[in-house]
Amino acid sequence: MMSSRPHWRTLLFCSLTLTLCLMVPAAVSDPGEAPGSHTLNPEEFSGVLVRSGNIYIAGQPSRAGLELLKQTGVGVVVNLRTPNEMASLEFSEPTLLGDLGIHYVSLPSGGSEHPYSKETLQAFAEIVEQADADVLLHCRSAARASHLWVAYLVKYRGVSLPEALERGRAINFGTAPIEGYLEGEIEYRIAPLKADESF
Repeated sequence: MMSSRPHWRTLLFCSLTLTLCLMVPAAVSDPGEAPGSHTLNPEEFSGVLVRSGNIYIAGQPSRAGLELLKQTGVGVVVNLRTPNEMASLEFSEPTLLGDLGIHYVSLPSGGSEHPYSKETLQAFAEIVEQADADVLLHCRSAARASHLWVAYLVKYRGVSLPEALERGRAINFGTAPIEGYLEGEIEYRIAPLKADESF
């Protein structure tokens, strides 16, 4: 006749099982990632893709790269390439982004028709300020994007010029020709504005 009392081995097994169950945490998603989010591949952005806060700095996105943006929380794409540059692209970036529901902004920079300007920097700063989602800033190789981002850090984020330059060089800022002539980096500083000048 079997005893109705549980055997001590059974009690020990149940106790250990309960203890282990309590020790194993429930699966939780990474707080930094949205459920179902995707990782962007730098190869889809001309090999350059860096994130700083809510801003991505990148080279020209491929079609596949653009299609992944929506799932990563990017809501605005700012393109610094000129119309002549974009004419050689095999797809329409504005059309594709429009189909994806991502806001597209063209701020052409470069060449005599689209010189680098404080207005471009100001426009970019306003876009970032008003954006309620991540912003992707790109050009062809992320060089111009790096330069604009460095200017943005200095002018609108209070980052010192040397520190901002160091961050830009880590992306694709490159070096100025004078640095090549002088065989190394040179020290930059921002001269104080005169009373009748504005940035």
